[in-house]
This record gives sequence, structure tokens and C-alpha cells, in this order.
Amino acid sequence: MTYRWTDSLEIALDLIEAHPDVDPLKLHFPELMQWVLALENFDDDPKHCGERVLEAIQLAWISEAD
Repeated sequence: MTYRWTDSLEIALDLIEAHPDVDPLKLHFPELMQWVLALENFDDDPKHCGERVLEAIQLAWISEAD
């Protein structure tokens, strides 16, 4: 399965697995975007990403990490 920017929960779960020691509250959006783009299952246009999309991913990450 490949993910798109709208798959914030699935992306967050993959990021938790890839970066288990990272506090998502301390992550800057440009770095978060690069990490998402680097995920093996991610396949979407970087131009479709914006602050709201990254915020949704970050919030999902925070929610799942608790």
C-alpha cells in the first residue's frame, strides 16, 4: 500500500517506527516533510504538501506516541 499526504495516521505510524526516539513536538516541518518523502510506502507529489498536512501528521504522531 502506498500513502498519500491525506494518510496522516498511516504516515505517523511509519514515522514512529522509523524514528522511535524523536519527540514530534520538537520536529520542524521542513524536516518532517523530508522524512515523509523518504518513507518507502509514500508516493505523492511534494507540491501537495502544506502546513495543515504536516500539522495533521504531527498531531497523529503525538496521539499515537502517547
